[in-house]
Amino acid sequence: MRKIAIYGKGGIGKSTTTQNTVAGLAEMGKKIMVVGCDPKADSTRLLLGGLAQKTVLDTLREEGEDIELEDVLKEGFSDVRCVESGGPEPGVGCAGRGIITSINLLEQLGAYNEDIGLDYAFYDVLGDVVCGGFAMPIRDGKAEEIYIVVSGEMMAMYAANNICKGIVKFADSGGVRLGGLICNSRMVDNEAAMINELAKQLGTQMIHFVPRDNMVQRAEINRKTVIDYDSTHPQADEYRALAKKIDGNKMFIVPKPLAIEELEKLLIDFGIAN
Repeated sequence: MRKIAIYGKGGIGKSTTTQNTVAGLAEMGKKIMVVGCDPKADSTRLLLGGLAQKTVLDTLREEGEDIELEDVLKEGFSDVRCVESGGPEPGVGCAGRGIITSINLLEQLGAYNEDIGLDYAFYDVLGDVVCGGFAMPIRDGKAEEIYIVVSGEMMAMYAANNICKGIVKFADSGGVRLGGLICNSRMVDNEAAMINELAKQLGTQMIHFVPRDNMVQRAEINRKTVIDYDSTHPQADEYRALAKKIDGNKMFIVPKPLAIEELEKLLIDFGIAN
């Protein structure tokens, strides 16, 4: 079983990218579990057709610790297994601790047992690896492959670079490696060339450039992935291509984070249209 975590700046499209990519892998016949590690609990919405997934933390609060796996896991598109960690009530407690509690509970309930035959476990994680809870998939070896969703915007690149620092910190203890950058396009100047160069300087690859297309929003409004909503649309093929690249990826590295001056120089060099 390959264990993958998707990180990136808040609002960059991690959950959308994860669910659409998972749909592509599921269409290939892969057996997958998605664990949402975001208090918003929106990491599985498109796979479940908008069904409000009851989170692990809500279930524990309401029913106590004597629960079964089926109480917190639902199957969605193409039998993808979906779990949402959830979080504390707003303004109370640490959301990161919810991730720790959820993953430990899933292990205790046998969600990862070999007889289930999972090909992939995906963790859709808030981008702030400064917090120990959000860093857990990296820190405790729950995830072995990291993909960072990024765009040509400065803060998205800054967040990606910061996440790389977290990977470096835990690479020795947990064996985690960076599998590449996924550019979720914001249609900024020279975006593909800029993210290719960022990847090169980090020592990794831009594994796929996902073009911006309103079909993604139309599918989301209808509570579906693009592949589920309109399987013949060119954007569906983009997510299929990304899924195939991840499935066949062999490039896993410990990244070399950039100094802030290097990031700014990259923006100056590539961020002005020719």
